[in-house]
Amino acid sequence: MNCLQSVGHSRFSALPWPKRVDAHHRRTAVFNGFVGTGSLRVAAMKTSSNSRSSLYEDETEEQASSLDAKMTDLSDREEKSEIYSSNMTQAMGAVLTYRHELGMNYNFIRPDLIVGSCLQTPADVDKLRSVGVKTIFCLQQNPDLEYFRVDINAIQQYSKELNGIHHYRAEIRDFDAFDLRMRLPAVVSKLSKIVDINGGVTYIHCTAGLGRAPAVALTYMYWVLGYQLDDAHKLLQSKRPCFPKLDAIRSATADILVGQWKARVTFKWDGDDCSSVDISGLDIGWGQSIPLKFDEEQGAWLLERELPEGRYEYKYIVDGEWVYNSNELVTSPNMDGHVNNYIEVFNEDVNIEARQRRKKFMDGDAELTTDERKMIRQFLDSYKDDADLDEEEAEVRASATSDAIASGTIGVPDKA
Repeated sequence: MNCLQSVGHSRFSALPWPKRVDAHHRRTAVFNGFVGTGSLRVAAMKTSSNSRSSLYEDETEEQASSLDAKMTDLSDREEKSEIYSSNMTQAMGAVLTYRHELGMNYNFIRPDLIVGSCLQTPADVDKLRSVGVKTIFCLQQNPDLEYFRVDINAIQQYSKELNGIHHYRAEIRDFDAFDLRMRLPAVVSKLSKIVDINGGVTYIHCTAGLGRAPAVALTYMYWVLGYQLDDAHKLLQSKRPCFPKLDAIRSATADILVGQWKARVTFKWDGDDCSSVDISGLDIGWGQSIPLKFDEEQGAWLLERELPEGRYEYKYIVDGEWVYNSNELVTSPNMDGHVNNYIEVFNEDVNIEARQRRKKFMDGDAELTTDERKMIRQFLDSYKDDADLDEEEAEVRASATSDAIASGTIGVPDKA
């Protein structure tokens, strides 16, 4: 079922113990070369100095307390990874796993392009810098960072203190193909302008590096670097198994080349034998829902919503239970046997030629002509996402100039 639900999961440990146990249980552990049990207090060797023995016990108690705290934190991160992986699998329609506790992971897609998981500490900036990265491009939203307790401010501040590497953000909602579609033009426009200035290797990441980041990298290769979509997708998958939403990329491409039209759609749940009906999916993603209103005349729950052209999956939530409506179009069962409703939205007032061009992209024939590539590039170059983009571009150029001066690439004019 393509919805986000937190469910219970078994946990396992990445540490070299045969099984994970809670911090307050007895265990055997290796710590700084000593082996101990219970509270991990190591008995000091008998000595004539009672103070020395007491000091040793104090030190080992502190060590034990520190280890317990680390194990509790590890357990927490493992559980969060389990829940996140489950939600990602359900929302993306593919079995995907992310282990945050194992640290940042990534793959070179091209010599100048890397796709990976999120940075977790400022030390990860040094790791990326060591492989030639000049641009870190973060797609995470604040709730993503807060979930895994990532201090983005510390990472950004450390990046500013270094020469030759820069950190930027361009947020896309997790597990949301519609938000990806709508944000791709702004995000890829920003990315291409930054890369044009910074050069070097670019690191694109989301949380797990399996959905949003691969999709942005793929779109950048398709719109900017001259790849056809299928070729770029094959290259991406050969380097990093992942699950970018191709329909979102095709829709965003058609939005630029053909235009975006909207149509008003009514969703209906018959019956007055329930106290609440919501709908999830559509253009709001699986992590949110919208309530339907009960219409006494029709004896049904209704929602009217204006949607851009495209295909949308959704599900009803009736008195808290996720269900599909058998009176509306349904998808084929997924790998778990779950079914969603779906709707194809189109505007009948759009001319036939424009509709056929959009259909061409959505049916899989997404190859771009030279003129279409030129049109997309002009669109990206002229795109303004928000009021502070000019200020950010100026900062990028100033940083690039500062780096060039520091490295001796350009000289500083003599003072008069």
